[in-house]
Amino acid sequence: MDTNISTVMLSSGLRTGAEYLRQIADDGRHVYIDGELVKNVPAHKAFRGAARSMARLWDIAADPALRDEMTFASPATGAPVLRCFHVPKTREDLAARRGMSARWAEASFGLMGRTPDHVASFLAGYAAKPSVFADLAGPEWAARMLAFHARARDEHLYISYAIVPPQIDRSKPAHQQTDPFKHAGVVRERDDGIVLRGAQQLATGAVFSDYVYVSCIHPLQPGDEDYAFGAMVPVNAPGFKIYTRRSYGEGATSSFDYPLSSRFDETDSLVVMNDVFVPWEDVLFYRNIPLCAAQWWKTPAHALGNHQAQIRWATKLRFLMGITKRVTDITGSGKLPPVMQALGEMAAYATIVENMMLMQEHGATTDEEGTLWPSRSALYSVMALQSELNPKLLNMARELAGGSMIMLPSSVRDLDDPEIAADLERYTSTPGFDSRERVAALKLAWDLIGSEFAGRHEQYEKFYGGASFLVKQNMYRNYDFPRAEALVEKALGLPE
Repeated sequence: MDTNISTVMLSSGLRTGAEYLRQIADDGRHVYIDGELVKNVPAHKAFRGAARSMARLWDIAADPALRDEMTFASPATGAPVLRCFHVPKTREDLAARRGMSARWAEASFGLMGRTPDHVASFLAGYAAKPSVFADLAGPEWAARMLAFHARARDEHLYISYAIVPPQIDRSKPAHQQTDPFKHAGVVRERDDGIVLRGAQQLATGAVFSDYVYVSCIHPLQPGDEDYAFGAMVPVNAPGFKIYTRRSYGEGATSSFDYPLSSRFDETDSLVVMNDVFVPWEDVLFYRNIPLCAAQWWKTPAHALGNHQAQIRWATKLRFLMGITKRVTDITGSGKLPPVMQALGEMAAYATIVENMMLMQEHGATTDEEGTLWPSRSALYSVMALQSELNPKLLNMARELAGGSMIMLPSSVRDLDDPEIAADLERYTSTPGFDSRERVAALKLAWDLIGSEFAGRHEQYEKFYGGASFLVKQNMYRNYDFPRAEALVEKALGLPE
């Protein structure tokens, strides 16, 4: 067991890293990789590093010194619970949520996007607007949603989600697919709940979570009622299977050579449900196409969930800036005017992202029901450009690194051999950095920018908010065009 992971529950009852690892090790979840069922997730090489990184998040939250930052008092019990479940009422509340998520994001350098605060933020968004559930489904559904939010909050649940149908035939709606249960759907209703069949993706983090929220963010149409549901499914539910993509952690030969891949690969998965039963208390809505769409846009769920995501991305860009600056220091190019100019341009983009994250709080508004909404124009302006900004910054970092990240020793074992290490020290050390320090920093840069793990991250940032044209439509819907057009009318009305 990693010595940095606590071994006892704190008196507060908050979940600790050691308890988390024990729980996900033997709860009967069905995770498959390389054609085999994983019997112990945190012990398996493919998931061990990321599981321990997740465990550290729980220890950070349970640290008494961080109590005010990471938790708030449960309205039901008064006990400390994770701040990500807090329904913000003021800008100060939103800033406090940022503090918690920033602390967690820094623990993974912004590289783990589906930590427990992500879907918890969506759930807080639902709880902020029970009227949407009551109006579109009935008061009993609003009460059920609020009850699950309270349970998740007070039991410190880690929820991930699978809300995108498999990429089979996107030209047809769910009910017109050749197999009606390729997409996740309700195959039958029982007195005590519903039965789900089919698959959904991209269940990032599902391997490590307690529940997977299965729903659909894609538009549905009449005939798709069986797919219009929101269900919280325990990862160890009978018939629930998690098929992960290839693990980059498993391929990491050492934490020195792959310092990020070996620790922060949260994995993405396809979840398959073979007649999975979900009791009514875990069903947020059912056969309700309007509510399936409204959960994202008529509540602040999408805004709160992506507020957390932007906090994480801003942290990741800060990390990219730090490693790029370190690389230029190592290569001795950092004081050259063209390099300073490039670093300044990168810093400008990173600062814009960070300040727009803060603007979501400063520009937050309260609706007629007293519900706080983070500024959606501030949020979607950055999300709309993220698919272009992220690769631009990565390419600039690559240009500044040149060949330094490529011409590196094959592994840490070269540095451990006295004869090889002597040659490397003579021919690769640079002023202020011995060969081991130099190699460690450049391998870190490669793992962030050039490795297979890095390639997944570039694709992730490009599409995590959805296709670019859809995200830009969100910006279109939230820009103040009337104010802009009023200026046009004013200009057209100027006296001659």
